[in-house]
Amino acid sequence: MERAELVKSLRELGLGKGDAVLLHSSLISLGYVEGGAETVVKAFLDVIGKRGTLLVPAFGALGIIPEVLKKRPDAVFSDCPVGTVAAVGASAKEFCSGHWKADTAHGKETPFTKLAEKDGWICLLGVDQDRNTSLHSVEALLELPYLSPVTRTFRTPEGKELTKTWNYYPGPHRDFIGLDRILLESGAMHIGRIGNAQVRMIRAAQMFEVLLALGEEDPAFALCENPSCADCVRQRAAIFAAEMAKESFRLTVSSRLAGRYVPEMIENLKRAGISLIELDYLQGKACALIPANTLKRAVEELAEGGITVSALRVPAVPDDPAKLVERVSACGIHRVILPLMNSLNAAKALKKASVEVSFVNLCQSALSAKEAITALAKKFDCDLTFNGPRFVMAGEMPFLNSYRTGHFIKFMHQLDIADCKWDGEATALACGNGEIKELISILRCHNFSGYFCLGGGMTPPGSLEDTVNDFRNLLAAM
Repeated sequence: MERAELVKSLRELGLGKGDAVLLHSSLISLGYVEGGAETVVKAFLDVIGKRGTLLVPAFGALGIIPEVLKKRPDAVFSDCPVGTVAAVGASAKEFCSGHWKADTAHGKETPFTKLAEKDGWICLLGVDQDRNTSLHSVEALLELPYLSPVTRTFRTPEGKELTKTWNYYPGPHRDFIGLDRILLESGAMHIGRIGNAQVRMIRAAQMFEVLLALGEEDPAFALCENPSCADCVRQRAAIFAAEMAKESFRLTVSSRLAGRYVPEMIENLKRAGISLIELDYLQGKACALIPANTLKRAVEELAEGGITVSALRVPAVPDDPAKLVERVSACGIHRVILPLMNSLNAAKALKKASVEVSFVNLCQSALSAKEAITALAKKFDCDLTFNGPRFVMAGEMPFLNSYRTGHFIKFMHQLDIADCKWDGEATALACGNGEIKELISILRCHNFSGYFCLGGGMTPPGSLEDTVNDFRNLLAAM
């Protein structure tokens, strides 16, 4: 292939005089080119002319074509040590200047967004969307929560040594290839051919418009759905954690739902993006009844894994409150959930040890629960963990009857996120008679600052992942 043929093909693909184009390329994809990479660079410059600008990525080993452009005497480099580009042409300095001053390596005031502002092109010559650096710009502009800061020490154009941090820097695996169809169908991109190479010509501004809208609706738009892809699982977890951080409540998970063993619990919680756990069962046994040293090791192991214990749930009234207090204190647990009935002595002992006490309703009516918690609240500082399924099993509708009758909002510090049918059979969230959607909704209206406990008091039939997805869908439907 000769230079003239390259020029003709590029013009047929829509590139013209005065255009700015960011080129990502593979020389080998073209087949034989007389003069090699230098011919390719010259062909692009022939097409865009003196008023045009050709840009290439200048970080890492990205092929021989960028290396040829970088070695030209008229090449200009952006002054940022990360996300660096090199450019040749009329606007090369304009594209490259001030890059290091931007808050991000790829977002506002960088060569990538300047290209869109000038209605420039992105050309993927024999490479796919995985090489499209401007997709990182979309992520940075969206300020996606799975992106991280990056810090480098470098010299400014004036020669001053600086250490600077750029926010929202890209990390590991993405499914950028999956965006190909979206860009094609939107009209932001068209595909042609030069020699053996498939060539993608993308209007930068249109690409930004399409993908920014997509990312606003779905922050995981660039992530794959492969459950075995640890990178994308972790990044999805970061998105969920960021969503929960915007809520007034704190999300915790029953240890029985999180897993059977502590390492399994840690892994499942991290995959879900949740950092709080309520200890109810460990290896099939009530946590309040297992040996103190076993419980202490579990709490320590969870902490080492970045998981904090929100509470210890006691399944039955303890015969010896002193032993419970000793165990809780030794483990550093600051909050205990007790049965609402007949737990006065245990509660007094815990309060004396400066442990927070919450009472959870059993299979009792709202009036019975109201009388009990009101009487207890007069004696000492305590609160209520509201369990809808227990009211269902008492024959009440948890929202329309129990919540309203008991005026429990005055006492509530936790809502157990679980559901069941009238016969007590556990169901997926919002698939039973627990009116869990209504309870979540009204508490969000109150900017409830207590805990929502997934699987609290009644483990859902599915996995933690299933329950998180159900919970997320409920929130999205409100």
